[in-house]
Amino acid sequence: GTRQRLKASNFDDVTKDLLTTAMSIYRCLVVTCAPFPETLIIETKLAKDAWREASNMAELTIQLTPSLVKMMTRRTSQVRGELKTKMRILTASFFGFRASRSIPAIKENRDLAESLKEGSCFVFKDWEMKSGIYKTDLIQSAINHMWFANRSDKGIVYAKYFDPLPVQTMALILTAIECCIDEWMTGVKEDIKFSSLAYSPVYLLHLNSLRRFNERTAAYKLLGKIGVNLLNVAQ
Repeated sequence: GTRQRLKASNFDDVTKDLLTTAMSIYRCLVVTCAPFPETLIIETKLAKDAWREASNMAELTIQLTPSLVKMMTRRTSQVRGELKTKMRILTASFFGFRASRSIPAIKENRDLAESLKEGSCFVFKDWEMKSGIYKTDLIQSAINHMWFANRSDKGIVYAKYFDPLPVQTMALILTAIECCIDEWMTGVKEDIKFSSLAYSPVYLLHLNSLRRFNERTAAYKLLGKIGVNLLNVAQ
């Protein structure tokens, strides 16, 4: 017969409730542990962890089946896409990209995109002076809009995953911002897919830079302090 695409409605109510919780946890694990999982093994482990956590919370033991795993892992690119969509408007207004088709505006947009990408200037609080590394207010906006929009949002309900703020989450946000800047590289906004193929390498570059920065400034705990500050403002 024809193979049916799995939907949550294929499962019984108890399993469905558990799956809803597990999916929320899974989304948190993706953005805090492995935003661009390199293997299916990593993704499956996150799904297992999410299921275990949801089961513990509900005090239930329900067998995790491959189809339930698939329901969760399908959320990986979805949660990245949501972040990118939220960042698109925030990034454009923050840096002052203009949705005009006039020749001067197009040139301005192109120059702006190029200068922001040059040496990853966009990660600085003052991107023209290159001061305040990893202190751009866009990171704060991303965290607020994506995980702390209201009292029942993921960052509050599942605070333990976000506190202390994982370096993976910061790297993911910077990668999403970079994708939004890439959309302006021609001077006219284009849609660029936030795909794993294109942006996993970009993510790893940001992740490594953040880790290097953390090592070099370990004595002052600078990255930790930036994270604490971001969460304090978000909450």
